[in-house]
Amino acid sequence: MLALAAALALQIGINSMRPTPGAQATDLESPPPEWVLRLAALGDPVPVAKVLMLGLQAFDLNAANRIPYQALNYDHLIAWLSRILSLDPGGQYPLHAASRIYADVPDETRQRKIMNFVFEEFFKDPDRRWPWLAQVTSTAKHHLKDMGLARKYAAAIQQHATGPNVPLWAKQMEIFILEDMSEF
Repeated sequence: MLALAAALALQIGINSMRPTPGAQATDLESPPPEWVLRLAALGDPVPVAKVLMLGLQAFDLNAANRIPYQALNYDHLIAWLSRILSLDPGGQYPLHAASRIYADVPDETRQRKIMNFVFEEFFKDPDRRWPWLAQVTSTAKHHLKDMGLARKYAAAIQQHATGPNVPLWAKQMEIFILEDMSEF
């Protein structure tokens, strides 16, 4: 019993001297080069893009990471989203995440950066990517109160998203923004 009590006391003493484990915040690193990802994909890059997107979105939720979305390095974030879209050009989720998650942070600089990314990516497939530009148009109008930027985005939708699946309300967003700007 004496040896058991001594072992227990030793265990308590050793554990009390150890530093408390804590989560360490790590920032998002740059993505690997596209050729490395394509090589790892073995000819089928879409599943790799899906896994990368899941990993990217889970980055903030990792128990070892405590950096919130608004503190991420948005240059690296945009590089990751671009890399994922280059592997899966038909994928919609990277732009959904950009316009709905990463653009909804209380940091105007980061909002503008990610919104500009969505705007640039829109032109690569306007008839499929218009919903995400419509979302950032709304963000520019209501959150940033930047009517000029909202009009620019809405005009791009009107001029370039001309497919039959683009609803009329999306094509007419510029008209409503002009009305809000008192430009009849």
